[in-house]
Amino acid sequence: MILGALVSAALTGRIDEVTKASTDSAKLAVTLAFGLVGVMAFWLGMMRVLQRGGLLDAMARVLKPVLSRLFPEVPAEHPAMSMMVMNMTSNMLGLGNAATPFGLKAMLELDKLNPTKGTASNAMCLFLAINTSGVAVLPLGMVAVRAELGSTMPGAIIPTTLLATFLSTTVAVICAFTFSRMKWFAPPIASSAEAGGATGDIDVADAEAAFDGAKSEALQSKPFWGGLAALCFAGAFAYAFVGLLQDMGLGEALQVVMQKWLLVILIGMIVIYGFWRGVKVYDALIEGAREGFDVALRIIPYMVAILVAVGMLRASGGLDLVTDTLAPLTAMVGMPAEVFPMGVLRTLSGSGAFGMSSELMTTHGPDSLIGLIASTMQGSTETTFYVLALYFGVVRVKETRHALPVCLIADTVGAITAVWACKLLLF
Repeated sequence: MILGALVSAALTGRIDEVTKASTDSAKLAVTLAFGLVGVMAFWLGMMRVLQRGGLLDAMARVLKPVLSRLFPEVPAEHPAMSMMVMNMTSNMLGLGNAATPFGLKAMLELDKLNPTKGTASNAMCLFLAINTSGVAVLPLGMVAVRAELGSTMPGAIIPTTLLATFLSTTVAVICAFTFSRMKWFAPPIASSAEAGGATGDIDVADAEAAFDGAKSEALQSKPFWGGLAALCFAGAFAYAFVGLLQDMGLGEALQVVMQKWLLVILIGMIVIYGFWRGVKVYDALIEGAREGFDVALRIIPYMVAILVAVGMLRASGGLDLVTDTLAPLTAMVGMPAEVFPMGVLRTLSGSGAFGMSSELMTTHGPDSLIGLIASTMQGSTETTFYVLALYFGVVRVKETRHALPVCLIADTVGAITAVWACKLLLF
């Protein structure tokens, strides 16, 4: 990517812009990484509260039939299952900031089961394929942006986003299983000593012991005080919701709750759950936050590498060249030429794609076909290169096997489905 940016810069005469982009992107990467430290620390602390309360283990048991089929090499009681459940649930609710810490922790747990360190396992590739194409039930971020831009139907993208992500996730799962059986993507054979030390037997035992300890602590539950706290919490938010109803209609009030209150409600529910189960919430939060701080620091080098490469490619004009070259192909599937650059940029830069989608909605209107497609794409696709660099970086995986092609195929399916879903359902 960097080499392509340098060649493109030399051909277009944008060497100065690329030079500036390389330094600016490196600064941005560190800024983003340190900004992620707080989010990581807080949400892994929240996760530890749920873990000690036994909820993560319970959720993994409920989803055991599905996850056991998707991840046969991961034991049902392993912490990786719980982390993947929380990651997928957060993504489905549109809580991207909450999903990232769970996803990174899931990768760390999956790496304990990985027989070939430094090479992505089948479970890792499948998890990332599902993560980057994950079904989004509530794309809260884009709904809020559409409302701010004056849309008369900001929630219109919910069914189109759900359809696009459902199909892209289905394709991702099928491709991941298919590619994992190809000799071209076969992992190297681990030595017996390496396999014996990396199967995760000791780690799994320790993890199960930790879960057992969490359960025994949770047995000292406080149903009365927990119920009282839940009642006070529910009463306070009910009072606030009544106030909203007095100022606006039911539809607008529900929209405010979904856009601005959902995350706060989730935090409150986690704290009350931990208190009800007898968990020492503050101690668990600090313990998880300490782990989140360490994880966030480990990903800085990988964030710098991918963001610098993307920034240089954009500044060189190479991205524009690619989109112009492929524009005739997009016309064959009915994708407007104005939207295609955003679809390509979405796999590289979340902030760049967000800015471009906002510009498209501002220029053409949030309720226009172009505005609807752009917002659906933004809500139903993922920054694949960034996610792969981030998640593989935290476990120091260099051989990614079939993860990238599977994710890119899913992104393509999601983008095309977004176009046709908007045309069929909204126009």
